[in-house]
Amino acid sequence: MSEKSPVSSAGLRRDMDILEVLAGHGDDRDVDGFGVNWIAQRLGREKSQVSRALRALEAEGMVERDPMTKRYRLGWRLFALAARTQQSRLVQLAVPFLRRLATVCDEDTHLCVQRGDMALTLMTLPSSRAFHRIWEGISIPVIMAAAGRSLLSDWDDAQIRESLRAPLPVGLGSSVNDEKQWLADVAHVRSFGYAVTAFEMDDGVFGVSAPVRDHRGVIAAAVSVSVTRAPGESRLHEIGGIAAETARQLSIALGLPPGGRGVLSAMPSRAR
Repeated sequence: MSEKSPVSSAGLRRDMDILEVLAGHGDDRDVDGFGVNWIAQRLGREKSQVSRALRALEAEGMVERDPMTKRYRLGWRLFALAARTQQSRLVQLAVPFLRRLATVCDEDTHLCVQRGDMALTLMTLPSSRAFHRIWEGISIPVIMAAAGRSLLSDWDDAQIRESLRAPLPVGLGSSVNDEKQWLADVAHVRSFGYAVTAFEMDDGVFGVSAPVRDHRGVIAAAVSVSVTRAPGESRLHEIGGIAAETARQLSIALGLPPGGRGVLSAMPSRAR
């Protein structure tokens, strides 16, 4: 078998160098992008060579050019690939944590993420019950999701109020009934690491959720438990503590240092 030509890999390396420059590092980062001259100087390459490479990368959606400033920045396709990779890793890492949570609580557990103004359930792991409500792959307005309190817990109250007062899709009502309670639930997440709510989309179901953070301390997801077995208040908060601890452990698995931003160092005690 003959060896492959090194030309294509060398070209790929040059393209990767351009992408790394556009990603920026230290004081080189610039949200408005970079011009061809600057990129060429930074790489020590001919302007015409860099310009051709940028046009090819733009055609593939890997970079984009501002029509006004003529500067280049990373493109939509690169971000889409990164998001899919991050989401896949999140699901893979979350499976054992959610499975353990479902076993301990004997209730259906879910992994939810925020997509715009919607909450998407990436994964559902069922309890031992014979019948289940599987939410996997379903999106609902984040303000109607049990996990919404955890997903939005880093927002300030003004942002949350604005979202709560926004019209909902036809058939789902026009507003959330109790804004004060919603904000109280979010405050509980901030203080104790979990929320306990009556689930707006399903009568007789309580939702218990806790935020999951990535290596930066940013909320990446929420673990959620659908509680249907007529629980008392003490049981709901017991599940809340377990969910918060599960979210803490998953956050550490995602790269957040133990004790990092937004993660309580120990299982929260019952409160409210």
